Amino acid sequence: MTVDSNTPQARAFQPSELELERRAFRRSRGRRSLLVSVLSTLVFAGLLALLLAGSPGWAKVQASFFDLGVAADAFPRVIKGLWLNVQVLAVSVLGVAVFGTLLAITRTLRGAVFTPLRLLAAGYTDLFRGMPLLLVLYIVGFGVPGLELTGRMPAQFWGTIALILTYSAYVSEVLRAGIEAVHPSQRLAARSLGLSHAKTLRLVVMPQAIRKVTPALMNDFVSMQKDVGLISVLGAVDAVRAAQIEVASSYNFTPYVLAGVLFVLLSWPFIRVTDWVTARAQRREQIGGVV
Repeated sequence: MTVDSNTPQARAFQPSELELERRAFRRSRGRRSLLVSVLSTLVFAGLLALLLAGSPGWAKVQASFFDLGVAADAFPRVIKGLWLNVQVLAVSVLGVAVFGTLLAITRTLRGAVFTPLRLLAAGYTDLFRGMPLLLVLYIVGFGVPGLELTGRMPAQFWGTIALILTYSAYVSEVLRAGIEAVHPSQRLAARSLGLSHAKTLRLVVMPQAIRKVTPALMNDFVSMQKDVGLISVLGAVDAVRAAQIEVASSYNFTPYVLAGVLFVLLSWPFIRVTDWVTARAQRREQIGGVV
């Protein structure tokens, strides 16, 4: 069945002249904003470059921090150390996802019989959210092996444990906020359909909770990508420790800059994805609310 373009129904879906003018105006404003943004960025970068190049000590700083020859020599060993950081990060993410979820669920349990578990989970999150990660690394990396409960384990193993212990506290609170943000009617509707408490949590509550707090969880992951470099304090030869060794042998700080650039390149794609997810969630919540 075809609809005649001259009928009122077909003409109703065509934008008016005023709407076409508005769209053209928005497109022109968008192009102008993009041009202004590019020009302002170039001007700012040029002024910053002139300021640095014109400073009295720029030549010494350039030789000490931006020597391409030293960076090329140190690159193989620093990138090898970065691979260790990636391995620790992958294991830590899995451990935090499991342990943090269990903590969040424990803190949301109802009933007086679960009071000890709720108090234990609350005390855990308060402890590890308040303690700096560096101290946790020292206590776990040097204190726990002193108990001689296990055989000799590599430094990256204890660093992974410390990361899981610390970031599970942060992630559990984010997940708990998401769980409590789900309206109680969702639980009641699921239970009225015959779902058990576990199935209600798994099929109804958790999907909605994770969707609500996805941007916050992704920010925690970006933060973990950065903090994974702290395992070097335990002696693990990661990117930071490899850069430190290169600095000690070359008397040049360029390997530190190289390690920093590699960490930024490692986290940059996920940072952009985080911003995209955050903007998408904001647009979804503000549909029809922006004039």
